[in-house]
Amino acid sequence: MSERDRGRALLSVDGVDVSYGRGKAERRVLKGVSLEVAPGEAVGLIGETGSGKTTLARTVLGLTRLSSGSVRFDGAAISGLRGRALRELRRSGALQYVFQDPLLSLDPDVTVGDSIAEGLRLRGGLDRDAVDAAVGRALVAVGLDEALLHRLPAQLSGGQRQRVVIARALAVEPRLLLLDEPVSALDAANRIQVLDLLRRLGRENGIAQLFISHDLGSVAGITDRIAVLYRGEIVETGPTGEVIARPRHPYTRLLIGSATTLAGGGVDRETRGRLRRELAADSSPGS
Repeated sequence: MSERDRGRALLSVDGVDVSYGRGKAERRVLKGVSLEVAPGEAVGLIGETGSGKTTLARTVLGLTRLSSGSVRFDGAAISGLRGRALRELRRSGALQYVFQDPLLSLDPDVTVGDSIAEGLRLRGGLDRDAVDAAVGRALVAVGLDEALLHRLPAQLSGGQRQRVVIARALAVEPRLLLLDEPVSALDAANRIQVLDLLRRLGRENGIAQLFISHDLGSVAGITDRIAVLYRGEIVETGPTGEVIARPRHPYTRLLIGSATTLAGGGVDRETRGRLRRELAADSSPGS
């Protein structure tokens, strides 16, 4: 991939606001959020539960309507797509979403092979042999044996199920992967393997990746940049190493201090409490 391609944003989120409710009951969930992801780049969107991470992913996918701002994919506005245009974008497979819990995202009565083939069949244009070949390539890409094709999700380990979910996304040759807590349901060994797999596949295939996570430590080693989301706002962004080494915002420092998997481990409870009090003071009325 050329440096020119790496520098051009594939996904561009610009000044996005999302609100729920109306009048006095209105609540702003996202407040002027902006971020970009280039082809082959891995970006981490980090924040605790309730920060707005999943709402942003749903907005990118067209599942949640934005109040203002725009979402562009490869230069084309997609935030206003509805009906047939939105269905065509989804059917193209260019944007794929990898869910947090692989067991919940796989139909328990559908075999591995049929689950991976589903997106290809919906898109159309391929005969049965071509679909089977694409399914086989996707399985090999994620390090699974084709002997698993006829198994059901319950017959797989947690790590195997998550690899199947990733294979299903890869089969349609996506350009952007939205990964919502992709390893939170896995044990430590499987987390490392799956994250290494995603990093390799992204770089080899030029796939843009947006990792959504509450745990900075789990994505620090595989992302090029991170954006820290706090109460619906991006409060800090930059190259991953720089943000971790020199965090500016107290919320970023709190996330780093809570990430025991980062080099040096997390900070003590007293320090985390001080950071939370600092955050509360910063967000109080009149501050």
